[in-house]
Formats: sequence, structure tokens, C-alpha cells
Amino acid sequence: MASSLDETAVRHVAHLARLDVTDEEVVRFAEQLSSILSYVEQLNEPDTTGIPPTAHALPVTNVFRDDTVRPCWEPDRALHNAPQHQEDFFRVPRVLGQDGT
Repeated sequence: MASSLDETAVRHVAHLARLDVTDEEVVRFAEQLSSILSYVEQLNEPDTTGIPPTAHALPVTNVFRDDTVRPCWEPDRALHNAPQHQEDFFRVPRVLGQDGT
């Protein structure tokens, strides 16, 4: 990986991110991003031969409980603390506009 970004690369990334950047910002971002890439390249320095790749530092186990069938709450109990409800339904603020968008 190259440790420096030129202004063309910064402009390309800004275009992909739909950002309008000034010429001064392009110069500043090129310096800052190059510095960040140089710092990240330090991860290649340690010798990792013989070390198996890992996805997690600690063993991962399933922490889910068993899926057991239990009776559902009655609507009155489920709606007891609801700020607003209508019949057996929760009332929530409208998310979509009038035209469905």
C-alpha cells in the first residue's frame, strides 16, 4: 500500500463521497490521509509468521437461550404502558408521507 496520497486520489475519494472540497482542503487532506496511511502501515512491521489467523481474541460461544414456547401476553397487558393505543394496536407517529413515500 502506498504511504502517500496525491491530490488526484483525494479528489477522487471526495467525488465518491459526494463532498465538495476546496483546493486548500485537498492539499490538507492529502497530507492528513498520507499521515494516517503511514501510521497504519506500522501494522505490517511485527513478524507474524507462525501465528494463526483469528477472528476473535477470545473463544466465542453461543449465548442465546433455548427457544421455548410460552403463552403470549393479553393485549390489555401488552398495551398497559403504551403512550397511545387504538383498540388492540400501538399508535405510533406517521413515518411515511401522505403519498406513501
